[in-house]
Amino acid sequence: MTVFLPSGLQLPISFGDQHAVVTEVGAALRSYTSAGADVVVPFAETELAPASHGAVLLPWPNRLGDGTYEFDGVRHQAPVNETARTTALHGLACWVRWSVAEHTTSSVTLALDLAPQPGYPFGLSAQISYTLADDGLTVELLATNTGTGDLPYGSGFHPWLSPQGADLDECTLRLDAATHVTVDERLLPTGSEPVAGDFDLRTPRVLADLDLDDAWLDPARDSTGRSRAVLTRPDGSGATVWAAAWAQAWQVCTGDHVGDTWSRTGVAVEPMSCIADAFRTGDLLVRLAPGESHVSTWGITPH
Repeated sequence: MTVFLPSGLQLPISFGDQHAVVTEVGAALRSYTSAGADVVVPFAETELAPASHGAVLLPWPNRLGDGTYEFDGVRHQAPVNETARTTALHGLACWVRWSVAEHTTSSVTLALDLAPQPGYPFGLSAQISYTLADDGLTVELLATNTGTGDLPYGSGFHPWLSPQGADLDECTLRLDAATHVTVDERLLPTGSEPVAGDFDLRTPRVLADLDLDDAWLDPARDSTGRSRAVLTRPDGSGATVWAAAWAQAWQVCTGDHVGDTWSRTGVAVEPMSCIADAFRTGDLLVRLAPGESHVSTWGITPH
């Protein structure tokens, strides 16, 4: 009998002293090291991704309240998979097998044809590439409407940056974004506010005493349109997550409530095209016409 790993085929790539493993299931980033040290918090090939570690979030990131939404006058019910909050969490692509389109020493490309289904009766194809180079890891996701009508869409990614054995409380995080999203007890948006206090990460903040599972808007961008979040460890090393202009929002999670094994073992720094509940509110929702595509490019630079 053939025994399959929970995350499917393991697809290693390398460049110099950088090594990464992408999985067949979910096209997830299972591990990424530089000079022998973890850049992201890895999970074993024999276990399920524990807290969306390395996940690709489509056709929506974050939470969809009650799994229900209306699009062009038609009401849809997506599966509720976060029962404690009664939400549909992180889309539909995390637990399906992607096909390997190309695999070289330093790059791997996977493809997915997401079949129309109850809750998301739209035709969507996706292709994602992971590439290692001198400047670190670059990820590009191309999503295309393959159906006959418009569809709602959002994308996001879920890397957990590693403190490399240091106490997360002694690390700092910088996210140069001007607006914080307020939420209710289900972590669904209720509005927004200018950043202040614990939510002002525009200068590096020590993560001690910060319990975050929050979103930010209005990120500052450089001349190329990129925004960034930077984790710095006590020894001065760190990692920068960057995202191109598609990323209208960022989510940060310190992992205080993901279970004892994984609690505060890293910090999730998530570039997203929209915040939670966009399918219901329409805020920053991407509308794709038949044949139209959306590109999400981001990466991680160790330093």
